[in-house]
Amino acid sequence: MRVAVIDYSLCKPTKCNLECIRFCPVNRSRRSSKAIEIDSNTGKPVIYENVCIGCNICVKKCPYNALEIENLPDELSKLAIHRYGKNGFKLFGLPVPKKGEVLGIIGKNGIGKTTTIRILAGELIPNFGDKERKASENEVLERFRGTELFEYFQKVYSKKIKVAHKIQYVELVPRYLSGKVSTLLEKADERGIAIKLASELGLSPVLERDVKNISGGELQKILIVATLSKKADLYIFDEPSSFLDVRERIRIASLIRELVPKESYSIVIEHDIALLDYLSDNIVVMYGEPGVYGVASKTYSTRSGINHFLDGYLPAENMRIRKEPIRFHVSEAPPQRHGGKSNEIYIEWRDFTISLDGFRLDVKPGSASKGEVIGILGPNGIGKTTFVKKLVSMISEDRPEDEEIKFSYKPQYVSPEIFEKKTVEENLINANPQSLSTGTWAYEDIVRPFGLYKLREREVSELSGGELQKLALAVSLIKDAELYLLDEPSAYLDVEERLSVAKVIRRLTESRSVAAFVVEHDLSIIDYICSRIMVFEGKPGEHGFANSPMELREGMNKFLKILDITFRRDPSTGRPRINKKDSYNDREQKRIGEYYYIPKGEENLSEKP
Repeated sequence: MRVAVIDYSLCKPTKCNLECIRFCPVNRSRRSSKAIEIDSNTGKPVIYENVCIGCNICVKKCPYNALEIENLPDELSKLAIHRYGKNGFKLFGLPVPKKGEVLGIIGKNGIGKTTTIRILAGELIPNFGDKERKASENEVLERFRGTELFEYFQKVYSKKIKVAHKIQYVELVPRYLSGKVSTLLEKADERGIAIKLASELGLSPVLERDVKNISGGELQKILIVATLSKKADLYIFDEPSSFLDVRERIRIASLIRELVPKESYSIVIEHDIALLDYLSDNIVVMYGEPGVYGVASKTYSTRSGINHFLDGYLPAENMRIRKEPIRFHVSEAPPQRHGGKSNEIYIEWRDFTISLDGFRLDVKPGSASKGEVIGILGPNGIGKTTFVKKLVSMISEDRPEDEEIKFSYKPQYVSPEIFEKKTVEENLINANPQSLSTGTWAYEDIVRPFGLYKLREREVSELSGGELQKLALAVSLIKDAELYLLDEPSAYLDVEERLSVAKVIRRLTESRSVAAFVVEHDLSIIDYICSRIMVFEGKPGEHGFANSPMELREGMNKFLKILDITFRRDPSTGRPRINKKDSYNDREQKRIGEYYYIPKGEENLSEKP
């Protein structure tokens, strides 16, 4: 079976020489049937999958990288669920929600996760891969007769399942809604808990504001409150952690676990694997090729599903989804620095204070050495970005010209105005002349995984928010710098992209003996790459306090103690896992003061004084 996809937003047949048609071996053989030709109605090419031989010559010849062709096992054809038009994305298989359990979905962006939950919510009727006809609800029921999904869809289509859906893109809300936050929450409230929940999440100061005048994090919390306030049978949370700091993420996760009715269905899509692990009872892995096709795996237990995802191999499907497994370091000491330069300090600062618009940040002295990554942890509004900007000014202004450090800075908020050049290609080449050359680390590790090579001719002003974030991060990482300052690098990225970026950051600092500061809310990423961390504490918006950099275990212990949560290590992958509140591990680790994880050789907690 073959899936051929054309991205018509990239395809420009009037500007190319129709290489896809001219070089196709089926077309050149002068058979009666062509594999690809121009559609007379649209003026764009169409690939006929039943004629195409899957040689991928057209894919390589397309000057705009608009074509993708994947050869798939024939068995998948029986699992076809939905297709978006001719040569569009194709979805195979559906997860099975279970009453009283939280189903977590993990996978890349563009792999069909949002399409999947729209089908399960009854918002989209699947066409089972036949893009020419519109399927009916009766056909859906007939297709799933005799399966677990039959009874589920029967309830959905008979309106016996009411859906409460927290959408992915919270920034779209102000475009469609207006009015005071309190008024909107009262309209959504069916359980009489909205205002109380809003207060618990720190939203009291914004209740009288117009929804158009609040931040992304506040919008996220408002939508979660509105969703939890509904009397529903199916609760869907699409990326509930976006825009939130660590403390808020844990609080949101606890509220979802606590307030979703036990007799309801629940689905969560999340890229923070520690949070997804904490929230979910079962996991479905979505795999495939982003923008081309997606496949829903069988249902795994939470631990097994996430571990299989990190291993890159799904045993139930006998499918390898990644070349190399992802492993977290579990050493208590920082990673070994290369070149014998571990004591060579790049930047050093004394204690100082910053006052800004009624906010004060007190910073303790510290330094950054070659070959290390320093993570920056703390709640929103505590001064993390203020500190990073101060470092930039110190590097730029406080050193003589012959001692200047080359640095690369990725700001927290990204807009077209921050880029120096007009197009994606110009910005990438300006940052690194070899960034678009196949085989270079910049292309293979950053540009290609982010899909930026497809957008090379697009103007920066035309990019979406997620595409802008990827471009800003790519431009920052591919620069030849000695110090990298990255403010929330995982924003808008999926799990694999986050871990890919984390791997690049760690490789850069260790192999080149450079240093990096990373402001991040995803604790799995901090754990994966950082040798030391700075913990910021205080009262958000009023007074922040930045501690000196500490070794990873000491810093994480301090930070997690502030949050009152504990972590344990997964024995297979080494990834951090959040202990359920008041569980045996949670109680015992708090008792002995080991909030981060229990050091090897000290696993027998009961013998610890």
